[in-house]
Amino acid sequence: MAAPRRPVPAPMLAVGGAPPGGPEWAVEMKWDGVRVIAACEDGECSLYSRNANDVSANYPELVAGLKALAGKETLILDGEIVAQDPDGAPSFGRLQRRMHVARPGEQLIAEVPVRMFAFDVLAIGTRELVGEPYAERRAVLAELPFETPLSAPPHWVGVDAGELLKVAGEHRLEGIVSKRLDSVYLPGRRSGWWVKTPLRHRTEVVVAGWTPGAGGFATTFGSLVLGAHDASGRFVFIGLAGTGFTHAARRVIRAALDEIAIPACPFAQPPPEARAGGWHWVEPILVGDVEYREYSGARLRMPSWKGLRTDKTPDQVKEPD
Repeated sequence: MAAPRRPVPAPMLAVGGAPPGGPEWAVEMKWDGVRVIAACEDGECSLYSRNANDVSANYPELVAGLKALAGKETLILDGEIVAQDPDGAPSFGRLQRRMHVARPGEQLIAEVPVRMFAFDVLAIGTRELVGEPYAERRAVLAELPFETPLSAPPHWVGVDAGELLKVAGEHRLEGIVSKRLDSVYLPGRRSGWWVKTPLRHRTEVVVAGWTPGAGGFATTFGSLVLGAHDASGRFVFIGLAGTGFTHAARRVIRAALDEIAIPACPFAQPPPEARAGGWHWVEPILVGDVEYREYSGARLRMPSWKGLRTDKTPDQVKEPD
């Protein structure tokens, strides 16, 4: 009988804030993609999303690359799957075409290639690394013989974080992440040892409904009605997203909304403008991603839709900090 596979650790999470700076911090770029844990053991490799779903079938070229890298050894990596646009910038919109397709065909794989940026290593062979400092884990990561479509993105020590944030903006990246050189890896925990500094804020949302569209959007929708859970667990309204959609995405989303329509508002307290606006309600089971300028505690300011997500469940979506 084969030995049971080891449990796959949940990814460590960062807190939001200004970059701390100082010689005890390293800085990495923040990638616009899907976080995964890659686990290889006895010649088999799998990819797991943040909510522990096995997404290996969606990215067969990454699984093949991991098998070639690990061989028969144990290897556990933390990283991000990205799809790049023609200029090389990560595009969450392009990645959408791969995220929701299990067992993609050769044509889709060729049209939307993906790669995995591995920025941490949690185990290699018989060596467990979660209790070792970040600097040592990055040294081990640098020794791995990565080949496309896998790679280890760079990190910087002793470089001004503000300058790196400017570089991130110039290359249309999400921002930066600062990590203490002496930090151990804390599976499933959010820690101040890692600090993310986005160029724009980003949050997950639950789709609760839609507003009627006009003109060219009359057959789809005007905006999506967004919700999240507050500190007490209530499902509350946090705003409307009416930008960031392609025409094709509007059609696909509207078809999905029609399948989950419900007659009553799912919020603990209906927004006062909902009745006059003729809003339509849906079962709150779809999780999406939006960028926004700020959150006042009432609604998101200038939210822009980025896409649907499958790596979080609705109950995990909380109000932005």
